[in-house]
Amino acid sequence: MHRSASRLTRILACAAVPVMLVVAGCSSDSGSKKGSDGSSSSAPGAKKSVAALEPAKFAELPDPCKAISAKTITSLVPKAKSKAGSPATSSDTSVRAGCSWNGLDDNGVKGSQYRWLDVGFTRFDSDQALGTGAKRAGDDFTKQLAKTRTAEGAKKITEAPVSGIGEQATKVTYDLSKTGEDFKYATIVARTGNVVVTLTYNGAGYAGAKTPSGADILKDAEKAAKEAVAAVADANANADDKQSSPSASPSKSAKSSN
Repeated sequence: MHRSASRLTRILACAAVPVMLVVAGCSSDSGSKKGSDGSSSSAPGAKKSVAALEPAKFAELPDPCKAISAKTITSLVPKAKSKAGSPATSSDTSVRAGCSWNGLDDNGVKGSQYRWLDVGFTRFDSDQALGTGAKRAGDDFTKQLAKTRTAEGAKKITEAPVSGIGEQATKVTYDLSKTGEDFKYATIVARTGNVVVTLTYNGAGYAGAKTPSGADILKDAEKAAKEAVAAVADANANADDKQSSPSASPSKSAKSSN
C-alpha cells in the first residue's frame, strides 16, 4: 500500500512538469519585445507615419504691375506706352502673374532708343506627392534658366550667379538681332522661398542711334529684379497685417452665425 502511494506521487509530479512549461511559454509570448530596461518596443513590421511637409513660405504674389516702382519704370523704359504696364493673362494670379512695359524714346535725327521690360512670378505650394514649395520652386528655377539659355537666335550667351537677389539668382546675357537692329538682353532668374521671379530687360538703338551697353542693360535688370523679389515679401507681409488687423471684416461664417 505504501509502495503504491509513492508510485502515484511520482506519476503526478511528472505529469505536472509539461503543464508548467506550457504556462511559462505562453506567458513569455506577448507579441512585443522588451529591452533590457523592461520597456516594450514596437514590432519590426510597424508602419511609420508620413512626415509632414514644411509649409510654403509665401501664400500670395504681388501685383506684378506694381512690383517695380514707377521711378524705376520711368528710368528703364522712358517712353513706356503705359506706365501702368500690361498684365499677362493668368487663370490664377495667386499662382502665376506677370507684367510688361515697352516704349520707344524718339530723339528725331539723333535716332531712337527702344526698351522692353518683362517680369513674371510663379508660386508653388507644398505637395505631399511633389515635395515642398521651395523644392518645386528650385526645380522651376532650373527650367527657367534652361529656357533662357536656348533663346532662339541668341549670340554671345554668358551666365553667372548673382548675389543679393533672393535665395538664389542667376544672370544670363546675350545679343539678338531682330527687326534689322542689334538688341542687348539681360535675364535674371531668381528664387525667393517658394516663388520664382523671371525678369528680362532688353534694348536697341533705332535710326542710327547707338546700341545700348550690355553692362548698362544688365545693371538695370538687376536693379529691377531686386525690387520684384522684395515685392514678394511685401505682399505677404501686407496679407498677414490684414488678417491680424482688429478692424478686418468678419468672415462669412462669422456673419452667418449672428
